[in-house]
Amino acid sequence: MQDNMLLLVLLILGLIFNNNLVAASAGSLLVLKLVKMHYVLDLLERRALDIGLLFLLTAVFVPFALDKVGVKDIWRTFQSVQGIIAIVGGIVAAYLCGQGLVLLQINPEVVVGLVIGTVIGVSLLKGIPIGPLAAAGITAILFNILGLGKK
Repeated sequence: MQDNMLLLVLLILGLIFNNNLVAASAGSLLVLKLVKMHYVLDLLERRALDIGLLFLLTAVFVPFALDKVGVKDIWRTFQSVQGIIAIVGGIVAAYLCGQGLVLLQINPEVVVGLVIGTVIGVSLLKGIPIGPLAAAGITAILFNILGLGKK
């Protein structure tokens, strides 16, 4: 039972703070663990991040497929201050997420802190748990600034 406690706590926190994504994720993993579907858990460990990013990018690209955004809109992005700032924001976010992925590969134990921080941010600051890689990237930058990064 103690092995399942963390997932159970995350499930309960997700339910208490009305965060369906946290609750569904923790609950799904708990069920997979309880029914001993370790091969599915192993597959998720190896591929879930890629699958999640695929779905995230697909969701972002849907307006292109629905012809709600076209070449003219893209061109206008390069001609406005807001568009240029959005491009810079995208570059910074992609860089941070890349740094976060490296950090998670080198120090997977930081996931615990990221999960705790995400639950706090979701529950107290009305955030959404969509940015674990960005959170890991910010953590990696902070580690480097504080001299705690990879050497």
